[in-house]
Amino acid sequence: MVGCIQNGLRVLTSELLSASGVKATKKKAGKAPQPRKRFSNRPIVELEVAAQEEMKIIELRLARLFKSEGRAITATSHLPVSHPRKPEARIGIIAAHLNADAKASTDKAPEISVSTSRTRPPITTHVLDVARGYPAPGLEVHLEMWKETHRAPSFTERDSTGWVLLGSSVTNTDGRSGNLLDITDFVTPGFYRISFNTGMYNTSGFFPYVSVVFEVKESQKSEHFHVPLLLSPFSFSTYRGS
Repeated sequence: MVGCIQNGLRVLTSELLSASGVKATKKKAGKAPQPRKRFSNRPIVELEVAAQEEMKIIELRLARLFKSEGRAITATSHLPVSHPRKPEARIGIIAAHLNADAKASTDKAPEISVSTSRTRPPITTHVLDVARGYPAPGLEVHLEMWKETHRAPSFTERDSTGWVLLGSSVTNTDGRSGNLLDITDFVTPGFYRISFNTGMYNTSGFFPYVSVVFEVKESQKSEHFHVPLLLSPFSFSTYRGS
């Protein structure tokens, strides 16, 4: 315990001298004075003492740093190191230095970053050729949204101008389309129609094209909607996947 205290005092003394800019002077060889009153201290007490000394070192170094850069330093920064202060007071002094540095850079425009938790658009699709057991590449896909807010789309208005194209793509070698929407956290609630140009993929098939209409409710706008197509020459099916 005595050795730890002695070593700790040597280190802290060196740090304090370095932080304050005072050069250490050589002393005659001899036995260094020992703080006998601290020999009986518990380790936790010594840790608290060391923490207070470290705060003094940090305060001195910050004071020198700000002084060298021409910034105004509060008078409390130049108090003698031997004057004890509560930890909250020393933290306040350090915070004042940091706040002074922050005020000096207030003329800079704040940086605004837009982030999203999604890694893909909220509506996606892929096409599988179940007759061959492979993905269906090279198939054109369109995504539309119903823009008539006062009424829902009806079965008899399949070609209505109320449908507005949002995006289009062609499936890749994995049967997946490119982005049909931007990557956003929330999808606009409403009716959507995703159409597949199946006649282009299989000219001898029974279906020239396939359209699937679905609704995204207000409570679902943060969810993901994967609407795949399972296709064969004489049948198809779809479902909501993930």
